Amino acid sequence: MTALSRPVHVEGLQSLADRYDLVLCDVWGVLHNGVKAYESASDALTRFRAKGGRVVLVSNAPRPGASVGTQLDGFGVPRAAYDAIVTSGDLTRLAIEERIDRIVHHVGPPRDMPIYNGLDVRFGSIDEADYVVCSGFDNDEEETVEDYRAPLEAMRRRDLLMVCANPDLIVERGNMILPCAGTIALAYEEMGGKVFYAGKPHGPVYDRALDVAAELSGRAIPKERVLAVGDAIRTDIAGAVGFGIDSLMVARGIHAEELGLHNGGLVSGHVQDWVDRQPVRPTAFTEVLSW
Repeated sequence: MTALSRPVHVEGLQSLADRYDLVLCDVWGVLHNGVKAYESASDALTRFRAKGGRVVLVSNAPRPGASVGTQLDGFGVPRAAYDAIVTSGDLTRLAIEERIDRIVHHVGPPRDMPIYNGLDVRFGSIDEADYVVCSGFDNDEEETVEDYRAPLEAMRRRDLLMVCANPDLIVERGNMILPCAGTIALAYEEMGGKVFYAGKPHGPVYDRALDVAAELSGRAIPKERVLAVGDAIRTDIAGAVGFGIDSLMVARGIHAEELGLHNGGLVSGHVQDWVDRQPVRPTAFTEVLSW
């Protein structure tokens, strides 16, 4: 199977499991929706691991993997469902460590400050900063990118690099669709600003995930034995295609409304027609992650 062929509809992970040694699984939209966990997803990953496979969760969360693990514990996602977590927050920390002698201006809510835990960071205003870390909106339920237009213009005047700690444009939280840091970063990029994206769909987070899997397995896992699972075309599927690995798209996620899934079950032909119109295609698709 390749990401270039027409995607196939599968009922669950079981029909694909024997083809892969490693699953790189998205978190938000696949394992939970920000309010509750999806038990079938945890069950599928646990069963995959029981067959000898490895699971690395790959998230665009702008927080370290350990922090995401604690959040998953709260949702009731069992540790047996995964081997490790790699986040865009982890890669953001590496970018900060590389610039530890420079002043950073932070854009984002207080809940994302664990990015800096244990680092001797100097914070400053836009006028004082050497670069910017953007982790999201201060209030993602009320603000829009227009609320950030003036500070973005100030950053652009100083030609500051922005490290985007969460490249997602939007996220599903319960029944709401909310904007993410990627929306701010995209606006800055469209203004001519320089942006380093720490997570999916960009390659470094996948390199990191495969390195972690190799350490766990005691061997490198070839790309043809790796399956990415996610719900977002722009990040999860595009990232997998760009990295050269197969992907399984979970339809009842960020694109559920476009696919008509809020009003009923999955119609295979409708999903295929929708996927055919996208710039990238998954290898396979399913309604929800299950075994």
